[in-house]
Order: sequence, then structure tokens, then C-alpha cells
Amino acid sequence: MAFFKNIPYELVLGWRYTRAGRATRRNGFISFISGVSMLGIGLGVAALIIVLSVMNGFQKEVRDRMLGVVSHIEIYAADSGAVADLPALLAQVKNHPGVVGAAPFISAQALLARGEDMKGVLVRGIDPALEPQVSELQSDSQAQVLSRLEPGQFGLVLGRDLAQSLGVLPGSAVTLVSPSGQTTPAGVVPRMKQMAVVGTFSSGHYEYDSTLALMHVQDAARMFRLEGPSGIRLKLRDLHQARQVARELQAQLGTAYFVRDWTQQNRTWFAAVQVEKRMMFIILTLIVAVAAFNLVSTLVMTVTDKRADIAILRTLGASPQSIMGIFVVQGAMVGVIGTLSGLGLGLLVAFNIDVIVPALERLLGASFLPQDIYLISRMPSEPLASDIVPIAVISLVLAFVATLYPSWRASQVKPAEALRYE
Repeated sequence: MAFFKNIPYELVLGWRYTRAGRATRRNGFISFISGVSMLGIGLGVAALIIVLSVMNGFQKEVRDRMLGVVSHIEIYAADSGAVADLPALLAQVKNHPGVVGAAPFISAQALLARGEDMKGVLVRGIDPALEPQVSELQSDSQAQVLSRLEPGQFGLVLGRDLAQSLGVLPGSAVTLVSPSGQTTPAGVVPRMKQMAVVGTFSSGHYEYDSTLALMHVQDAARMFRLEGPSGIRLKLRDLHQARQVARELQAQLGTAYFVRDWTQQNRTWFAAVQVEKRMMFIILTLIVAVAAFNLVSTLVMTVTDKRADIAILRTLGASPQSIMGIFVVQGAMVGVIGTLSGLGLGLLVAFNIDVIVPALERLLGASFLPQDIYLISRMPSEPLASDIVPIAVISLVLAFVATLYPSWRASQVKPAEALRYE
């Protein structure tokens, strides 16, 4: 009991007013409005956490799947030809402490035809022996598929969706059409080569599974008339250091080579995701703001209803600051309870969204993420403290700001006028 005696009466009365202590119709309505304010703040905070977590998860999932196919850093010959001294270049870049793997490659655009069907594809010539150092395609099954690429056999490994769109299976014959053809009296004639599909791969990223074709780097050099690989791909210890490592390698290699990191290859997509995330944060914060400022009406009605109590407290010696503190506590209680309930609900959904969304899809018979539109087929989520902490702070600050004016009004109540009709 001694502990409770030491609690300031502002806290005690503020908490009692939050619960609308007297069981009257008017107090019941005030309690209802207070509950609605809590609910609004809680739902707004939960919505912010869920949406930003899903956007973080979406960005991470697409990035990871993208980097399973796209290298962290690519180095090209500045003249767009073959690398002059490949062994020396590989040795030089591997000496960088941030590089853990390097492999040569050739990249070119071409057409892939089977019967009347024709698709534009990105052809990548790879060395199956070195590809595991830079690629995430080397799962147990896919490693066996890439090992089927033998020099001189002109075999192709196609993305799963590309193979399905052309209607081909391992062992099928397709025609690869290179735009860099031969010049004849009739004009430029594209080079064509019949090749065999030796397997398929799946990166989990629709954009690459539907457009990428892999072949041996020696066969690609012959097909596109190059003297050797046109560049090398690098894998880093920390993909977030790609920009810094790329700048350091560019300074080492000079103007003979062009260095490009993964953030440059997909700059537009990542920039668009960041803009969308900022806009969603602003829009959903407005929902929290509307709910927080509902506290203004709640506290104004409470002040009107408690004018007699305020007058009695003033006559007993309570200062205007103490009266103001009572109603600040009441509004802060609503904000704290609403924010904490929103945090709990938001984190509960965010950490279990991989279970909730499939259940809703089965219940409604709909697909929320068509793979050919959203690049991935499942709803990812990644709650980050860098998002959750600002959300909680903003919610509490808005609730506190909303209490200032009604609390000031309460501190200005004059005891004689308030008790005149009591």
C-alpha cells in the first residue's frame, strides 16, 4: 500500500478517467470514444508494421532471387570485345579481400525459335566448372544440369518458364538466331545454329526464368564470333558493399574495363520500391494521426463532464499544471495502450503472414501474387527494427500532441464558475 501512496494523483486520476470510472451513460459514451481511439491507433500501427514488413520481405526476396542469377559485380572489356588477358584479370580481382569468387562469361541477345514459336532471350555463356563460385543455381539437381554443358556440343540450359513457353523438354532441338550475322550482297544475314536443350533451371525469379538461356562459354564465343569471354562475374562476401568494391576495382583496373555492380543493373526497380515504401509510410501514418486526434474530442468531452471534479481539485490546492497533467496522462494512456496493442497485432501477423495468406487464398479461391506479374509467388515478410521503432515513436508522439489542447483547456477551468450550477 505504501507503493500506491507514492504514486502521483495525476496518474491515478488520469487512469481512472481513461476507464470512465462512474457507470453513467455519459461516461459510458466517453469510454466508448476512448476505446475507438485506442482501436484506431492500434489498427493504424498494425497496418504500418504489416505493410512495411511485407514490402521489406518483397524487396529482400526479389533481391536474393535476382542475385541468384545476376552477379554481385560484372566487369566488361571497355571495347565490348573479349577480355585480353583473362587469367591475369581473374588473379587480380581475386586478390581483393571482398571478392570470394570469379568466373568468366559472355552475355548477348538472341532469338530462340522452335517451329513457329520465337522468343527473345538473353544468352549467357558460362564455365560450368567456375560457375558455382558466383551463382546460386548450383543446387543438387541443377548442378547436374549445368554440368551437361560441354564445349563443342552446343547445348542449352533454359529457364523453366522459357522452356514451357516454347514447349520444349530436355533433348528437344531449338534454333538460336544471332543478330551478328554475315554480310552478303543481299544484306546482313543472321547466323543460325541448331542446338539441343540439355536441361532447365529455376531461379525462382520469373523475369530470368522466362528469358535466360545458358550455354558453354566456348560455344557462346564461337556463336557470337568472340575470341573469348567478354567479362567476368564476381561474388562478394557482403553484397551490401558492392558499390564500394566496384569503385575500388574500377580504380585498380583503369579505363580498360567497365565495372558494374548489382545495384546499377536494377537501379530503377530498387528506386521504385523505396519510393513506394516511403509513400506507404506517409499514407498509413495519416491513419494513425486521424486516430490519435480522435483523442481531442474524447478529452474535450471528458473535460466538460469533469468540470466539477476539476473545480474541487483546484479548491483543494491542485495547480493548473497538475490538472493539465491528469488529462495528459489520460490521453497518453490511450496512446500507449493503442500503440502496444498495434505492435502486438502487427508483429503477430508479420511473423505469420506465410501461413495467413495461403489460408486466405484457399478460403477465397484467389491468388494474391500471380508469379508472372509480381516475380514471386508467395507473400514474404521481414519486420525490421528500423521501421518498427519509428512507427511506435510517431504513434506515441501524435497521441501526446493530441492531448495538449484539451489538457490546457482543463487547466483553465475556474472553480467558482464550474461549481455554480452543481
